[in-house]
Amino acid sequence: MNDHPIHDEKLKELEEKAMKARELTIEELVEAKSGHTAGPLGMADIFVALYFHVLNHDPKNPTWEERDRLILSNGHICPIRYTVMAMAGYFPIKELKTLRKLGTRLQGHPERERLPGIETTSGPLGSGLGQASGYAYAARMDKKQFRVYCIMSDGEQEAGNTWESAMFAGKYKLSNLTAIIDRNNIQIDGMTEDIMPLEPLEEKYKAFNWNVINVDGHNIKEFVDAVNLAKATLEKPTVIIAHTIPGKGVPDIEGDYLWHGIPPKPDEAKHFINDIRTLKGKIKSEHE
Repeated sequence: MNDHPIHDEKLKELEEKAMKARELTIEELVEAKSGHTAGPLGMADIFVALYFHVLNHDPKNPTWEERDRLILSNGHICPIRYTVMAMAGYFPIKELKTLRKLGTRLQGHPERERLPGIETTSGPLGSGLGQASGYAYAARMDKKQFRVYCIMSDGEQEAGNTWESAMFAGKYKLSNLTAIIDRNNIQIDGMTEDIMPLEPLEEKYKAFNWNVINVDGHNIKEFVDAVNLAKATLEKPTVIIAHTIPGKGVPDIEGDYLWHGIPPKPDEAKHFINDIRTLKGKIKSEHE
């Protein structure tokens, strides 16, 4: 865990890791022949920032009592979590090719008892914030210093139990809790603002006594700065609204809700990976 502002060399390293994570995730989805593409590609930067800079964790000791807890509420984007966990050393990268296969540890939604490093079993949208709030409340009761992070989709803000949890966390001023909303504006049936408008999302959370920070979800430095600000906010929980582009890195599918829940075919995957490698080259040249 690093509470300090991120320096240029580390930023370059993280950005390159995020592009690699996108490549591996595409290969993983092609092998599985099922799974979600848009959300995992959109959240690559944030997962890399978490596992390689923010979280206090130990891949060699995943049950370490003082570890930070990361709850993934929108479990369907787990391919990117699996990818980054493998990159961090929780399990071999080659195991990513078992995604969604019979008997695998890498289920289509994470299962707590199958894979070390997974804190909760997720599936029903809207459950994660309640689980994370419970963890944070218990940590306070036990006088533990670890922090709790909860990643949510924007679509699951339509679920009523999300707001019950938001009320609870706000009431008890759970400053050890940081929620991260993937604000990519899509869900499986279309655009969120067409299906069930969420705005004004920031004002809603503020009304529930939350500290709210908006960030560009593809700007790792901005995200890390927001996390550090959340740690310095002592009187209320923080929600980071991360504005992301679904399908980030592949221009042909960026922003297209139809890619919410389908994997690329082998020929599409080759094209997608070439696009990502081109973007990776641009990032590298910008740092030189």
